[in-house]
Amino acid sequence: MMRKGTPIYNKLNLAPALLAGLLMIILNSCASSSAGPAPMANQTPSLPVVQLKQIDAATSRDYNAAIEGKVNVEIRPQVEGILDKIFVDEGAAVKKGQPLFKVNDRVYQEALSNAQANLMAAQANLDKAKIEVDRLAPLVKNNVVGEVQLKTAQSAEAAAKATVAQAEAMVSNAKINLGYTYITAPVDGYIGRIPYKVGSLVGRMETQALTVISDVSEVYAYFSFSEKDFLQFKEAYPGTTIREKLSHLPKVSLVLADNSVYQQEGTVETVDGQFDKTMGAISLRATFPNPNGELRTGATGKVRIPTTVENAVVVPQNATYELQDKVFVFVVGDSNKVASKPLLINGKSGNYYLVSGGVKGGDKIVYSGFDRLQDGAIIAPENISLDSLLKENPMR
Repeated sequence: MMRKGTPIYNKLNLAPALLAGLLMIILNSCASSSAGPAPMANQTPSLPVVQLKQIDAATSRDYNAAIEGKVNVEIRPQVEGILDKIFVDEGAAVKKGQPLFKVNDRVYQEALSNAQANLMAAQANLDKAKIEVDRLAPLVKNNVVGEVQLKTAQSAEAAAKATVAQAEAMVSNAKINLGYTYITAPVDGYIGRIPYKVGSLVGRMETQALTVISDVSEVYAYFSFSEKDFLQFKEAYPGTTIREKLSHLPKVSLVLADNSVYQQEGTVETVDGQFDKTMGAISLRATFPNPNGELRTGATGKVRIPTTVENAVVVPQNATYELQDKVFVFVVGDSNKVASKPLLINGKSGNYYLVSGGVKGGDKIVYSGFDRLQDGAIIAPENISLDSLLKENPMR
């Protein structure tokens, strides 16, 4: 029979050392279950990598352009008077010779009537002078009157002829002024803004035109080359003169303000004679057909000139990132260690950069998943074929 106060391990007939070992196992088990799984060592990230290559690629460059009609004519009155009628509305299409405005012609009708009356009087005086010469000529021949009288009559006839010519000129001028009261369209085109209303006093001295007519059957797109662009243009195309070089330029496109491309292609036809000193640029003119009148004077857009870049390194834009206005990629080097490098971009084609510096053909770059990547990091590359990317998303 056990005595009162005997330790429990004595009751279980366990040695103190064995009991201590059991307690340690129990405590370690509890600690392991409460702490969760042990942390794993950092793993090397597996990222897609693409190998670059050099190819001849088609690209294009855009230049800001201002659009004007082939002909822009200011319509101004040739005579002064009250504007009686306006036959057209703003934006209307008009044909050459179509009436546009009518200036009150009462004053000019009166001036014509007065000029015609003066012509009639001058003609009557001429007839009278002729009769006098015809009367005196036989008398002089028969020595009835002196020759001086005949010469005097002939001089009067000559003066009467001059008066008639002057009167005829006055009639002609009055008719011209009367005709100016009807203002017609000098060309086919579209009517611009009409600042005057019926009842306005108009005249030749007014600073503002009655309206402007734009002939937009063809439009001119004016754009500029920088000095560097101009030198590259002269080197890129054959020919000894600028006109010869322009003839080798490909057809150009017009990108409208909504980024859509105008359906008609154009031709670059002229280059300005000198550079703008303030801008350091030279102006060029491209001509585009506009049969449906879709383009109007004053519109803006971009002239897109296609070019071919030889031996360009093609870099997918998805594999790049921008920092402080520069474009970078992560290049995979020895031991799969990455380093960021800036690119020297010559142009774009679809979703690809055409690069002439920073990387070269054969280099490998990280294609995606580099958001938290840093220089010197080591990755496990997963190779992607550039050809497969081009097939899925071709350049254009």
